[in-house]
Amino acid sequence: MGKNYEIDNTDLQILALLSEDAKIPFTEIAKQVYVSGGTVHVRMRKLEEMGIVQGATLKIDYSKLGYDITAFLGIYLEKSSFYDRVAAELENIPEVVSLHYTTGPYSMFARIYCKDTQHLREVLHDKIQIIDGVERTESIISLEERVQRSIQLDKLKL
Repeated sequence: MGKNYEIDNTDLQILALLSEDAKIPFTEIAKQVYVSGGTVHVRMRKLEEMGIVQGATLKIDYSKLGYDITAFLGIYLEKSSFYDRVAAELENIPEVVSLHYTTGPYSMFARIYCKDTQHLREVLHDKIQIIDGVERTESIISLEERVQRSIQLDKLKL
């Protein structure tokens, strides 16, 4: 069903509303997009089948849970062939919340959350830098996150 389905502006409007508030009822989306509630349901099912929508997530303010440090970590690998093994080990570290295989100076780039600088030191020293294949790391501490959002789909042109 999803193979022949083309995305249109109505789909983008639905996705934009859900990106702002994943808990918004489909009936409210229908009112704002000027379609029926059934249309929203059918379109969401098609977007899921196409793999565009892959579930819903919560946005958590980790600092309110005591995780006051957001750090970005550039990871240098000894060899690029170590990527899969190192990535698998990094996936098991709960403080690592995103991981990217990158071009540029780093082999990998990660975002980690820690309680304080001592916790950050422990994560770096005792969990990440001991992984076989990790040559070295460079960390950057975020002082403020000004923007965290999805792409503003309702402003895109098809």
